[in-house]
Amino acid sequence: MSRIILHLDLDAFYCAVEEQHNPALKGQPFAVGGDADRRGVVASCSYPARVYGVRSAMPMSQAVRRCPDLIIVHPHFDQYRAISRKVMAVLHNLTPMVEQLSIDEAFLDVTGIQKTGEQIAHELQAQINTELALPCSLGVATNKLVAKIANNRGKADAAKGDYPNAIRVVPAGGEADFFAPLSITELWGVGQKTADTLRNLGISTIGELAAYPQSELTRLFGKHGTDLAQRAKGIDHRRVEPEHEAKSISKETTFSRDVRDGEELRHTLRRLSDGVGYRLRKANLSGTTVKIKLRWSDFSTLTRQTTMPFPVNQDDEIYRAALQLFEQNWPEGRPVRLIGVGVSGFSDTPHQLGLFDKPEVPENRQLQSTLDDIRQRFGESAIKRGTDVDSE
Repeated sequence: MSRIILHLDLDAFYCAVEEQHNPALKGQPFAVGGDADRRGVVASCSYPARVYGVRSAMPMSQAVRRCPDLIIVHPHFDQYRAISRKVMAVLHNLTPMVEQLSIDEAFLDVTGIQKTGEQIAHELQAQINTELALPCSLGVATNKLVAKIANNRGKADAAKGDYPNAIRVVPAGGEADFFAPLSITELWGVGQKTADTLRNLGISTIGELAAYPQSELTRLFGKHGTDLAQRAKGIDHRRVEPEHEAKSISKETTFSRDVRDGEELRHTLRRLSDGVGYRLRKANLSGTTVKIKLRWSDFSTLTRQTTMPFPVNQDDEIYRAALQLFEQNWPEGRPVRLIGVGVSGFSDTPHQLGLFDKPEVPENRQLQSTLDDIRQRFGESAIKRGTDVDSE
């Protein structure tokens, strides 16, 4: 029996929530994000705004140039998270096989429910539309890859200027035919560099990629080429994973102006490291990889990482590693637009001291635990370092 997989995406989720609280926004070009004069970025934008070329992740200043009448709405993330939980509860009432990808996106495996995938999609969409007053689009197929791309195409083919609220179904056996006319850029794993290489081979559609000898793709791209050949035929054996674990924990900040002062950047790095450490300990996680991200004024981005000799989750440990990466990669005086810190490579292995390691002072751990308790009760911003207070 073929699997029935649904991919659900809440259409312009942040915007839909904002319209619930302010109905006057309906039908208006607006964007959720930061102010244009403070280096804000578009987190989400309404479909009327998209007609003007406004897009998510676009600098708000550019969005305003494209749409002079654009209304800017500051985000309310607590509300988005609360409503997202209600949506996910609806999905879990339908099936326990739910893999949440983000605050507004999930896969569902509904194999075994005594209805067609199309019937389930329409009923689920109607329930979310009616009970939660949220638009949503769904792709229905026999695997995750095709369901996701079906959803993308359903939304793209919907009428412009309003929520798509689309449903696209790809029947079992029709995967390759559905893929054939689509651009290779629609396929997972085909970025700009790979697309350019494929076009040089005369391959511009997924159908052409599917017809290309797999052995040649493997020779050109290695295992990635083998994977591309399978995906182009609509083959994907991945299961819907109900427990979608985080692969990394990170924090970053975008400055309202470019920062070239080293002390301010180091203070920010310290604050971000504290936040990452707190979140790691809250999730009972430790990681062996510490990384930093630096975005320059021209929007180019540098990322660097280092592997630790043991799993870490303490603020000082994270900061020391992040600071070393920063000192090695920041040309003194170069303006920075964004700075971030992250930890990955999660492990359950406790911190084992080496023969010549300096033992950690127990009071430090006790102090860290006390600070965490305060943050837990009063929020992450309840504790500040003296350097941060001085700089405010």
